Amino acid sequence: MQETSFSRVSTILQILVLFLLWFPVASALQVTGLYDHQVAVNNESDAERNRAFREALEAVILKVTGEYRWLEHPRIEEALGNAQSYVEAISYSSEAVELPQRPNFAASTQPLAAPTMEQRFIEVNFADTLINELLANANIPVWDTNRPSVLVWMVLQNTVGERTMLTSDTNAQIVNYIQSFASERAIPIIFPVLDFEDRQNLSEDIVWALEEEAIIGASERYGADSILTGRLHFTASGELVGLWQFIFQGQADVFDGFDEDLEAYLHAPLDRVTNQLASYFALVPEATTKQVVRLRVEGVSNLSEYSALLSYVSGLGLVDTLSMAALEGESLELELGLVGDSDQLFELIALDRDLIPIQSSQDGSRSVLHYRWTR
Repeated sequence: MQETSFSRVSTILQILVLFLLWFPVASALQVTGLYDHQVAVNNESDAERNRAFREALEAVILKVTGEYRWLEHPRIEEALGNAQSYVEAISYSSEAVELPQRPNFAASTQPLAAPTMEQRFIEVNFADTLINELLANANIPVWDTNRPSVLVWMVLQNTVGERTMLTSDTNAQIVNYIQSFASERAIPIIFPVLDFEDRQNLSEDIVWALEEEAIIGASERYGADSILTGRLHFTASGELVGLWQFIFQGQADVFDGFDEDLEAYLHAPLDRVTNQLASYFALVPEATTKQVVRLRVEGVSNLSEYSALLSYVSGLGLVDTLSMAALEGESLELELGLVGDSDQLFELIALDRDLIPIQSSQDGSRSVLHYRWTR
């Protein structure tokens, strides 16, 4: 009787899972807003709207591809001249913004409120299918919404040799620029909390020396996919001199930093590591040989978990097709058609940690990736 009951439950689950496979299910995204952008406008005229469309499309192409160089591609330059063709929807809004003002040195016990003005904005939503088709036709790689996080450690040294860890209190200008860059390129950048545990594991001198082993150890608590560590010396002559270290996939890349402008000094390493990550993860589906792999997942015990797993897998950018291969107890096996290969799928799954690898094996010419579902 128990075996019969289990068999019926298993049959029902198979039917329900097949139903879920047939109909698309929503998946959680690591980054959002790739195909939307807000632009400040002076008015709602046609000329101002067309200018905003071009600026917004540039921003969207940059977010979707991850690299500035693609904005110079002939197909993209042509599309920018006809940006309105890719627009799906627009909306206007207004917001009070502070006006810049000179420092007030008058003797006053009460600070004066900053003057404000009403700024008009247009929110431009582009059709993702049209943007992806444009990029595919231009043979330009598309970076999926699953993106690796970058943990940033940084220590600053002033003209007299005093060193401090970067925080929003020590230098808000640097933090604000890095956050702005993260938003512009749609890449998850995080900062350490610098609590007692962090400061016990890493001192300013350790970070300044770019001690790789210590930095990796202190970063484990954040579960970051990559680590960018920088040191910046403000010289008496106004120059910015430093050194950077980027740790990704077990490899550490060290490079110099030098500039006279703070934003330019920060942009160079951030652009460099973002380009590296984009080139590693972005794909051109038409230029990639398809591969079929088996994904075996343990620990799927109920329909809710089945639904969550299928939603997650179907949302992975590499997965082109998905079908049920086997279902037995709490073990589910899926057959995936990829637009990349199994190594790329392994790296993509590792970004989320919803699936913990058990083992990888080869079944003839077909890869079998073995995981446990932990969500």
